[in-house]
Amino acid sequence: MQSRADESAGASSPSTIRVLIVGDHAMFREGLACMLEREPGMEVVGQVGSGAEALQLAASGGAGVVLLDADRGPASAADFVATARQRGFTGRILVVTAGLGEREAVQLIQAGLGGIIHKSRSMEVLSLAIRQVAAGEPWLESSYLGSLFRTVERTREAKGPNLTGRDRTVLRSLLEGLTNREIAELLEISEGAVKASLRHVCRKLGVRTRSQLVKVTLEQFKDQL
Repeated sequence: MQSRADESAGASSPSTIRVLIVGDHAMFREGLACMLEREPGMEVVGQVGSGAEALQLAASGGAGVVLLDADRGPASAADFVATARQRGFTGRILVVTAGLGEREAVQLIQAGLGGIIHKSRSMEVLSLAIRQVAAGEPWLESSYLGSLFRTVERTREAKGPNLTGRDRTVLRSLLEGLTNREIAELLEISEGAVKASLRHVCRKLGVRTRSQLVKVTLEQFKDQL
């Protein structure tokens, strides 16, 4: 393990971005280190070949941004990110990759990743990405945005429809046995508006009749009311 964390701890400016490089290949690590050392406001505090060494150095407070080569293996990268978070590492982790699958990218993001950048990017772009994640902003290649949004959508659908305040009031009123007129008076709206709300909730919950709506509400949504 090559590290200058101890010898440089007192010399760095508070605004200096302290970078730890993690990758299997020495040429990859050394090349990045050489280029990053030329970037103003950045300091390479170490370059290591194993996740265990990286976790030890990260835990010591020697790094603010971990530059992680995900081509060591997506599973290894995900384990590293999850373990680093579990051990209390509060810095940012930026994955460098020649290409991750959509599923692996989403798993890394869900584990607490700060960003993903392709190895084909220029040094200028890499420097920008490091500064951005160091500032607490995510960096994500556009090719992964579609899969990320699809994952969020699937999660939302799995949780069921999102009930608005009006939806919940109407459903509570139904369970209390109120008529449309009584619901209209409660909400201070017209009976026509109540009927429209009922049709809207029926479509949202996938039912057709008032009795089906009551049944589904009791079975699936009573705890939300």
